[in-house]
Amino acid sequence: MKNTLIRAVVGSGATAALLLAGSGIAAAHVTVVAPGAEQGGYSVLTFRVPTESETAGTTALTVELPGLRSARTEPLPGWTATVEKNPETQLATSVTWTADPGVEVGPGQFQQFVLSVGPLPEEDEVAFAATQTYSDGEVVAWDQIATGDEEPEKPAPSLTLAASSGDGHASGAAHSTDTTATTESGSSTDNTARWLGGIGLVLGALGAALGLGAVIRGRRA
Repeated sequence: MKNTLIRAVVGSGATAALLLAGSGIAAAHVTVVAPGAEQGGYSVLTFRVPTESETAGTTALTVELPGLRSARTEPLPGWTATVEKNPETQLATSVTWTADPGVEVGPGQFQQFVLSVGPLPEEDEVAFAATQTYSDGEVVAWDQIATGDEEPEKPAPSLTLAASSGDGHASGAAHSTDTTATTESGSSTDNTARWLGGIGLVLGALGAALGLGAVIRGRRA
C-alpha cells in the first residue's frame, strides 16, 4: 500500500513537471494580444517578448506590419521606438524598439511593447513577423507561419480578428460613452452633495437657534 502511494506521487510529480516544461516552452514564444480586435478596426497590440537566452539580454525588437495607415508607439522608459513607412503610400510597414545603452530584458525576464494601430486588415488572421536581437549579437526570427495543427519552432506572432461590427472606431466610441457616463454621474453626485450640504446648514442653524432659545429661557427662570 505504501509503495503504491509513493509510485503514484512520483508519477504525478513527473506529469506535472512535463506539463510545466511544455507551458514554459510555449510561453517562451514572442506573442501578440489585442482583446476585441476587429477586421478593419483600430486596436492596441501588445507584443510580449521573453528572453530565452541564459547569458544575454534582449536589446531590440522589430515587428513587420501589414501596411497600416496608423501605427503609434507607447512611450517605454529606456527604449527608443521607430516606425518605418512606405515612402510612396506612407503606410506603416514595421516598428523597431531599441534599448538604450545599459538597458536590456535580462535572462528569465520579459517585456511588453505596446502599439496602437489601424485599420487592421480585412482578414480572419494576421501575422506580425518579428525579429529579436540579443546583447551578444544573436538574432532570432519569429516568422514561421503555422500550417495545420502543428506549431512551427519559431512561429510569427499572430492575431485572430473578429468580424467587423461596422464601426472601425468602436473602441473610441465606447471610450467616449464611458467618459460621458462618468461626467454625468459626477455631475449628479455633485448636485446631491450640494443639496445635502444645504440641508445640513439649515439643520445646523435651526439647532443653534433652539439652543440659544433654551439659554435665554434658562436665564429668565
